[in-house]
Amino acid sequence: MTIFTELYRNWAEYVTDSAQRSVLFWDVLRKRGNIAVEHFEQGKPPLLAFEHETVLDGRTLDRPANYALLRILPRPGQRIDPAKRPFIIVDPRAGHGPGIGGFKEDSQVGFALRFGHPCYFVTFFPEPEPGQTLEDVARAEALFVETVRDLHPDSDKPCIYGNCQAGWAVAILSAARPEIMGPIILAGAPLSYWAGVEGSNPMRYTGGLTGGSWAALLASDLGNGRFDGANLVRNFESLNPANTYWTKYYNLYSRIDTEEERFLEFERWWGGIFLMNQEEILAIVNGLFIGNKLARGEIVTSEGGKTIDLRNIRSPIVIFASWGDNITPPQQALNWIADVYDSAEEIRTNEQVIVYTLHEDIGHLGIFVSARVAQKQTSEFIGGLDFIDILPPGLYELIIDDKRPDLPNADLIPDRYVMRFEPREIEDILELDDTREDELRFETVARVSQVNEGLYETFARPWITPFVNEATARWLRLMHPARLERLMASDFNPFMRPLEPLAEAIRRDRRPAAPGNPFAEAERRMSDGIVQALEEYRKARDIGYERMFKAIYGAPLVEAAVGLRAEGARHVRRRGDAELRAELAKARMALLATRIEEGGRLEALMRSLLYVFREDRRMVDERTFRMMERIRDERPEAGKVSVAQVKDCVRVQAAILQIDEERAIRALPGLVPDSEGRERVLDAVRRISGAQGALSAKAQARLDRVQAALGLQERKTGRAANA
Repeated sequence: MTIFTELYRNWAEYVTDSAQRSVLFWDVLRKRGNIAVEHFEQGKPPLLAFEHETVLDGRTLDRPANYALLRILPRPGQRIDPAKRPFIIVDPRAGHGPGIGGFKEDSQVGFALRFGHPCYFVTFFPEPEPGQTLEDVARAEALFVETVRDLHPDSDKPCIYGNCQAGWAVAILSAARPEIMGPIILAGAPLSYWAGVEGSNPMRYTGGLTGGSWAALLASDLGNGRFDGANLVRNFESLNPANTYWTKYYNLYSRIDTEEERFLEFERWWGGIFLMNQEEILAIVNGLFIGNKLARGEIVTSEGGKTIDLRNIRSPIVIFASWGDNITPPQQALNWIADVYDSAEEIRTNEQVIVYTLHEDIGHLGIFVSARVAQKQTSEFIGGLDFIDILPPGLYELIIDDKRPDLPNADLIPDRYVMRFEPREIEDILELDDTREDELRFETVARVSQVNEGLYETFARPWITPFVNEATARWLRLMHPARLERLMASDFNPFMRPLEPLAEAIRRDRRPAAPGNPFAEAERRMSDGIVQALEEYRKARDIGYERMFKAIYGAPLVEAAVGLRAEGARHVRRRGDAELRAELAKARMALLATRIEEGGRLEALMRSLLYVFREDRRMVDERTFRMMERIRDERPEAGKVSVAQVKDCVRVQAAILQIDEERAIRALPGLVPDSEGRERVLDAVRRISGAQGALSAKAQARLDRVQAALGLQERKTGRAANA
């Protein structure tokens, strides 16, 4: 066979394959359009992979909100323990519809059910209730939490899992109603909107480059009082033009025989776009995106004038962020800690537990939908939540390692991963950022935004709103590219209908190109070139955005025009009732000092463990907690101790050791007066402290000190001599 014959054969093979893939590609887009139309006609229900039922509809409340509480029904054969801690998954209302937290089997919902927990899901409807505000939503969500607590009176407080924008909503609710909340998990949730690294994170510049909140106000006015979530979707898509305009479609085209199901599954959720009231989007933009008021402690409720202070959160906070997330980078997820607390010691004094973990490379959506993340991070969060709930107060980084065969007491770990909680300081949080000086420019943005919003309301709004009604608003929403591209590719377009029979015929006679076809390889190289060109465009665009932002909002004239050049005009971090908190902390410490000699076996055990590992970082390891569970299960006659009881005991004993360590250890015999009880306490301390292997010299010395305090040293020595 000559080279020209082989070339012709490869060309004919490639042309046939390419033509078939083109028809199948457009047929998949047709299906995507039909799915979007069908979802709209069904009322855009939550896209959950699990059966569910409505427990409470927020639209029926005195202050209605377009939210509802769903109970997730277990799969056939799945056993759910109603006495276990319930999980409440809250999805973000940031343009798309609900469902991302239970989108597939390997998800937050899926793993909560696998571990036998009752699971609930907070959903929302496509359109807000008339006059609905963020406070109405918060009231509804608080009622949802109370309802779940009433349904499970014998369990610990429910864990609230807040995804993306739902994370800050959960944090606000936890600060406003700390008494009803259990542990909260904030996944990809931005709480410090001004934070980021120079040269990256261009999304934080968007508000400044558009001139502030007036753009959201204009969009809401054109929507007849409602803001179209499609605008937020486009903002997300603009961050990665290579993926938005080429990669995701080329992946479908090049792998058309295997990619259809995955593509349609995700696009079904991506194409479901929801609305907000004008009051809601303005509160979000002014209070969070541009004002950054949550981290600064400047959000005040409309009723009662209560300040939302994140220091009021009493339950453990788990933060999951990723270095590959260009929407919520780690700085936006974590810098609020440095805004609220001066040191880790202050966190401990406030009896707060904050745990964070950082993924190396997963993107924003991958935090919620990646099976790899669900099987590791999500699974460990849910399976190890009780351990997190009883951690001593402080700041920790959660490290999730593979379980090694040579790991001491590896049999204590039921799965392939082991959790390790490394104590951290505020300096560790600040080291994740390059500098915080760049955040000063965002104060200028906030001032400029106020000016522009006032100008818009005074001079432009009176000329716009008379020409807008619901019909024009619906037409504008329909014409948005995010909707139009799906509608035009659906069966509503008569030119798309012949694709279905043609695609079926092609599938019956599919002729893919052979592996190694040179023309197919040239196609892939061309695709790589297009991706590279779009990436270069993105980099140049982002650099231009940053330089423009700095030039505008770093200009002395602009700063002076909005009153930020005067001495003392810059924002001083709000400390709120810091002095009152300090006095209350002193009063609590004085009260606890009177309880040093009070308690029983549980108090003696926790005090001894905290003392042994007080200066040893290995204390917070999953094996330690697993050994505690094993000892508990070995002694059923002692009765079950709830997580809440252990949690309260740990916090009290940690504070007691902080008050007077020596007195606390001397008081141990009084907590366990009988010799048998002391033997059991010491045995438990030995087994738990040794769960991670040999003790350090410092920890061993402290363990010997506990043994001596319990008066057991001579008995142990005597037994050894007799032996």
